[in-house]
Amino acid sequence: MIKIITDSASDLPKQIIENYSIEIIPFTVEINGKTFKDGIDISAEEFNKIMITTQQLPRTAHPSPEIFKETFLKYTSLGYNILCLTISSKLSGSYQAAIIAKNMLNSNKEIIIFDTLAASLGEGLQVIKAAELIKDGYNLPKIVNILKKYRDELNILILLDTLENIVKGGRLSRIKGTVAKILNFKIILRNMDGTVEMLEKIRGTKRLFNRVLEIIESNSLNLSNKIVGITHVANIETAEKFKKIIQEKFKPKNIFINHMGATLATYAGNRGIIISF
Repeated sequence: MIKIITDSASDLPKQIIENYSIEIIPFTVEINGKTFKDGIDISAEEFNKIMITTQQLPRTAHPSPEIFKETFLKYTSLGYNILCLTISSKLSGSYQAAIIAKNMLNSNKEIIIFDTLAASLGEGLQVIKAAELIKDGYNLPKIVNILKKYRDELNILILLDTLENIVKGGRLSRIKGTVAKILNFKIILRNMDGTVEMLEKIRGTKRLFNRVLEIIESNSLNLSNKIVGITHVANIETAEKFKKIIQEKFKPKNIFINHMGATLATYAGNRGIIISF
């Protein structure tokens, strides 16, 4: 038996979590002086409503090694081997915390910690892939080999509708932030080997939309057997619009839309979108 464990940065839809009995270990988020467990004490929708109105950037923290240890122990004692997939080690300490937890245990069960080098549904799609492979009867070594190839082929685009949270986080000066808003610039970031880098700066929503579709087309020769993941921060209308046209144009196996959880929404900001494919 294999148990899949992941952190809440994976932004998995509830039905997927339930269908595959995935264990989610939450990040914590501090906002307006209060601390919450992501997805447990506060929903993505509730967090986003507060984040949009607060003047201070929320603070997130990855799960501790002790929490990972307790969760691993819970399932190894029930006879499970464990596959734990985490947010990119280059974006958070979650992976390292899981490694420390594994080394704290003296278990006769196999525990594999897999660095997805991704976040949000970029991480979540890898969790889904692992769950499908387990359902098909693959063993852990084979699953990890397939996941590595899947991870290498994954593309993640981060679309920023506002620069407000980047400015709050000190990553862009207020002057640059104001100029970008005046000129109606939209920012496209991408995930590269587990880190985030600037891809393009587009003026206007329509041009942004067309450019994203061009990028998807240039990076994916065939999506017919793949899943596309879209997460958003209080921007369901744009997420649904992307879903509709991606479905019509590329005909993927499935498209999931979900709210972006606190961990990623903190930096994507209001109306942010992440597309993973």
